[in-house]
Amino acid sequence: MTLAIALMLYGSTVATLGPPVLRRLTRRGNAPRLGIIAWVVAIVGALGSWAAAATMLTVEFATYWGHPHDALRACFAIMWTPIHEDGTGATKAATFAVGALVAACTIAVVARAVTVVREMRKRTREHAKALRLVGRRVPGVAALVLDSPERQAYCVPGRPDTVVVTSAALAALAPDQLAAVLAHEHAHLAGRHAPLTAVLRAIATTLPGLRLVTAGAAEIARLLEMCADDKAARTHGSAPLLGGLLVILGVSGPVPSGALAAAGTAVLARAERLVDPVSPIRRATTRTALLGVIATTVTGLAFAAATVAFCSAVLG
Repeated sequence: MTLAIALMLYGSTVATLGPPVLRRLTRRGNAPRLGIIAWVVAIVGALGSWAAAATMLTVEFATYWGHPHDALRACFAIMWTPIHEDGTGATKAATFAVGALVAACTIAVVARAVTVVREMRKRTREHAKALRLVGRRVPGVAALVLDSPERQAYCVPGRPDTVVVTSAALAALAPDQLAAVLAHEHAHLAGRHAPLTAVLRAIATTLPGLRLVTAGAAEIARLLEMCADDKAARTHGSAPLLGGLLVILGVSGPVPSGALAAAGTAVLARAERLVDPVSPIRRATTRTALLGVIATTVTGLAFAAATVAFCSAVLG
């Protein structure tokens, strides 16, 4: 019981302090990959600690089903509140209700997240299938060309993965800009960015009131775009990529659900990075700070568990 409460407090601390700290460190995108890891570790740490606490509480209440007085006495002992052992029926009902409520809430949240992910994957696969039916291949273009008056370039994960560029974008982009934009989309597919984005969107949809998840999903989506920018810029240069993004941004339309578009997220912040890269010293400082946050998040959970185990051993 004590460990479960410690895990719940740890998760609440991470969920409260994580968003402002991580947002400040990852706002400029000085170290996008490390920023993504820091956000994911914080989200997994908070949700994982809550899930572990819920599991422990459920198991403990189920174990004490035949002895409800012991379960309730353990709970009240932690809060230093006396308990009276009268009312066997009431205490048994309370024990069952608490365990059932914790288990039901946990199962409902997980089931909802899984359902959202499946729906997203289904829509994405259907869209990819439709694209392969109506799109066409153009020699020298490493993407499926879709006839459309809107300038778009995006990727759709599936079997196989598909990179799409519209005919309007193909006509407007210079050859070096087209190569850079398509390299950006292929970087998304190579890095498996879409599955991570889908899972985070599903969790954010399931837990809309949890700022760590909602802010984290948005920030990670922005950082993934910066990661793809960096990979494309290393091969084709920053100027062609920036020019291509601005050309597409001019008259781009809505992006299909589940797709990742070159000019779909935080274009202004990404343009600033491409025009004015940060100094190596500032990048190293940001990386050090992010590593510190990651280490603190991971060791905090281990320390909470170790402290409770030590206290239990000493007192028991």
